[in-house]
Amino acid sequence: MQSYKVSGGGGVQLHVEEDGNPNGKALFFIHGFSHCRLCWRKQMTSDLANDFRLVTLDNRGHGLSDKPLDAYGETRLWADDIQAVITSLDLDRPVLVGWSYGGEIICDYIRHHGQEQIRGIHLVGAVSRLGQTALPFMGKDFIALAGGFRSTEVGQSVSALQKFARLSVYEELPPEDLYFFLGCAAIVPPHVRARLFGRNLENDDLLVKITTPVLLTHGEADRIVLPEMAKYHGGKLKHAQISYYQNVGHMPFWENAGRFNSEIRSFVTVLD
Repeated sequence: MQSYKVSGGGGVQLHVEEDGNPNGKALFFIHGFSHCRLCWRKQMTSDLANDFRLVTLDNRGHGLSDKPLDAYGETRLWADDIQAVITSLDLDRPVLVGWSYGGEIICDYIRHHGQEQIRGIHLVGAVSRLGQTALPFMGKDFIALAGGFRSTEVGQSVSALQKFARLSVYEELPPEDLYFFLGCAAIVPPHVRARLFGRNLENDDLLVKITTPVLLTHGEADRIVLPEMAKYHGGKLKHAQISYYQNVGHMPFWENAGRFNSEIRSFVTVLD
């Protein structure tokens, strides 16, 4: 495992880690709202590492990356974060794997940097819109946590994050996993969560122009980003492969890591 500090959009310092086969095709994993790179550990420690170059990022405001007060609203900043990692690590046309909020970050990247430098896109329980236009695709129990996510009162904040962790999966998490995810979420300051919730975007104009190969993965029991979002993406991305997981919530890569790893391997192996 190698760790790097990469200067992203606006000079924000990003924490990046790399493992796996340095000569393999690159998989660049982008986590979701109020999580961190460690959510991908069932991929980073799997047999994917034998064949692929595996890269994870703490998004701005998350994990060990910088957490400025106000550097989250502009799509260009997020796009430049991804570009900075690709350039700094000299990634050869990586496959971008975006979970949840990571789908929007991939859209930000493509809007400003195009598709030429990437090999494929894997959207996992992902969104491509934020704010009011996203609400029909979001679970009502998740939406109800918005006030707690923004709260600076510790009890309210922790309560919201615990409910968030439990909503993320179909079956109840064992205590060690629950508190692992709670820790990842709690390190994100309330001001960051508030800024992320404050973005209002949609990318319909962009989605219909994507020609890069796409895999859509979604849990049928997702209570955060509803399966209707994957169906919507499938309607815009006519060439996409779609994989639904029964009895899986918002985290297919964690809840059914064996299938997830096998499917991403099959998707990436055939890409030029």
